[in-house]
Amino acid sequence: MLFRQVYDHIMTRMERGEWNADDKLPSIRCLALELGVNRLTVFKAYQLLKQNGKAYVKEKSGYYVCPEGESQLGDRHDEQQMATSSAVQMNSKLSDIHQVTAAYRFSQAVIDPNLLPNLFLSEYVKKVFDIYPKLMGIYSTPQGDEELREVLSRYLMRHYRVHLHPSEVLITTGAQQAIDLLARIFIRPMDAILVERPTYSAALDIFRAQGARLIPVAFSPAGYDMDMVEMLMKQHRPRFFYMNPTFHNPTGYTLPTLQRKQLVELAERYRCVLIEDDAFHEMYFEERPPQPLFTYDTEGWAVYLRSFSKYVAPGLRICAVFGRQSVIGPLIAAKSLADNGNPLVTQKIFVHYFQSERMQQHLEKLRIALQIRRDIMEEELAAASIDWRWTTPKGGLNIWLRLPDTVSASELFDESIRQSISFVPGQICDPLHEMQSWIRLSYSLVNEEQLRVGVQRLADIAQRIQKR
Repeated sequence: MLFRQVYDHIMTRMERGEWNADDKLPSIRCLALELGVNRLTVFKAYQLLKQNGKAYVKEKSGYYVCPEGESQLGDRHDEQQMATSSAVQMNSKLSDIHQVTAAYRFSQAVIDPNLLPNLFLSEYVKKVFDIYPKLMGIYSTPQGDEELREVLSRYLMRHYRVHLHPSEVLITTGAQQAIDLLARIFIRPMDAILVERPTYSAALDIFRAQGARLIPVAFSPAGYDMDMVEMLMKQHRPRFFYMNPTFHNPTGYTLPTLQRKQLVELAERYRCVLIEDDAFHEMYFEERPPQPLFTYDTEGWAVYLRSFSKYVAPGLRICAVFGRQSVIGPLIAAKSLADNGNPLVTQKIFVHYFQSERMQQHLEKLRIALQIRRDIMEEELAAASIDWRWTTPKGGLNIWLRLPDTVSASELFDESIRQSISFVPGQICDPLHEMQSWIRLSYSLVNEEQLRVGVQRLADIAQRIQKR
């Protein structure tokens, strides 16, 4: 609810020391104007502050910070858990999900290291150090290695006929850093942004940390309701629309070409930046996915995040941000403050392997291996005596599974963890903290035998829950 976001915003400012004990808080009218929300929304937030002992009222004067507020700030997490749904509690509980030790890890959308070109890559490491003997003694620029940026700009030109100068490319430490930097330069507290429902949970955490107001856009196998998207853009004037339109995480859906073109037109009309996160573009099984939205943009409203190292060597953490100077310039400044640039050695290793014939050979084999694993997971899911449903992904690393009403996702998760099986509950991917009937299963990390056994055990757990 919006008033809870305003409540969190006020609490954050208290924690930063902007308002201390007995300080007067802004009037309802002033804060509503500052945040661009209705006065009733601010009133509800202030009432919740009063209810939780964070603020008190002076008659005909206004709201003030409670003297004991400083000592109570540390209890904020407990209050939020009591005040919000169990989905939020699960989200908090799952913040370390990827660190849970499990024999059957269906929670991580990463590729099995045994499917990666480890031997070939080691040869390129030696080759790179022969070419650049002083490599370890040189810093990269904050924007990224010029040779790599030139190669990637040519790649986009060759595949999509997009004319892009290397100065319009930024290299980041994975897509998550790119999302974080974009959030820092675009979002002010309580700014509206559009996000898919569901979406990449880490991005939601980043946007919430910046104080964004999340406006959900439902994503189905058919794509978006474009009339609804236009209405939301017109009504909320969002700073940007964060999307993952190709082999979407967590659903696996892909946005049709027509809607991609329509979105670019809407972005220009309503001056809404499109942030396109494309981590799985090369992981297609039957046919190539549609062109990125970025390739249809002529006015600079699209920013394209392309992760390249996920299917080569995730440890290299190479993501390229493609955009016009109006975005890349501020991003370079933010990147220089964050880490002053990616390690040059990883960029050089990647750029030399990326241009090789072995790279294409590896991709062809990898697609086959991932498709086999997807088919195995679907086969085992279909064989189970559970009425769970899903849409077959045509690429990517995940299956988005709907549970029957008789199976609780939270109960399934707790029991699965006890039996060394991990997955991602749908609530943490939902900006509204709902979607309690969905889970994400990743088929890319565990081997074929583990896939069969793990899904069979997951089905057994679900059946026991169903019989209770």
